[in-house]
Amino acid sequence: MAPTVEKTPGTPQFLWLDLTRQCQLKCSHCHNGSGPDGAHGSMTAEDWTRVLDEAAAVGVSRVQFTGGEITMHPDAPTLIEHALTLGLKVEVYSNLVHVDADWWQLLRQQGVSLATSYYGGEAQHNAVTGRPSHARTRANIAKAVSEKIPIRVSVVSDPSDTGEAVKRDLQTMGVRDVRVDHVRPFGRAADGQKPCTDGLCGRCGDGRASIDPYGQVSPCVFSTWMGVGNVQDTPLAAILDGPEMAQANATIRQGRRLGVSLGCGPNSPCGPDNQDKPCSPDTDDECGPGTPGSDCTPRN
Repeated sequence: MAPTVEKTPGTPQFLWLDLTRQCQLKCSHCHNGSGPDGAHGSMTAEDWTRVLDEAAAVGVSRVQFTGGEITMHPDAPTLIEHALTLGLKVEVYSNLVHVDADWWQLLRQQGVSLATSYYGGEAQHNAVTGRPSHARTRANIAKAVSEKIPIRVSVVSDPSDTGEAVKRDLQTMGVRDVRVDHVRPFGRAADGQKPCTDGLCGRCGDGRASIDPYGQVSPCVFSTWMGVGNVQDTPLAAILDGPEMAQANATIRQGRRLGVSLGCGPNSPCGPDNQDKPCSPDTDDECGPGTPGSDCTPRN
């Protein structure tokens, strides 16, 4: 177990470890554009191990291993094991298309939980993922429930659908933690538009941060264009407490307070020509991926 560390004000307690852009699927709204042609990036197993050590040392208590599809990264199991030896709580975010026996053994360990995305019935789910993936994902959700592995499922629904019917269906399967989410305008879902703060909940960088496959740190997994430093050349603690992170967080907070998306153009729902309109999502919403009560989850 890692020694108890006194957390300093502003220290993230949660980190996304975004290991890869490789995925069997090519979801139409993937927030980071992952797919079959994606790469694992320039971060080595040694780099990620050092980051985990540094994270535990500064008081991080929870991490989410994500991507891309995390089960496709060859070093992911070893890194998860290392995180557990440090006393970190681990969430594995997977599309659950292919989970082999070794991965199930890992997921059964104390301190590990599982998360996935679900897009409705067979036709809708397969249309989003671009492959006949629904049956496998659904079967592996059922297996996780039967294995008593803690699992949460994010239902990503069409704007015209509340997602409640799908939520009830998953609950009948025994999934206790089901949330209805919406598509955020990043990656493929941005349709080529420049990323901006409109789609952020406003709490990025508040007790959390993200590290991508190339070592770049950002306030959250959705704000990767707001890079604030790289763990391949700078210690994690220095980045988290650095002026670039503070400035990125201030920019996000300012945009949400004003109801204006900074640098997003006049046609943005929260842009300068629409300042009299409410800016969604609500600035009071909590965004704590990987934690109980969260409604903000990345989708693979």
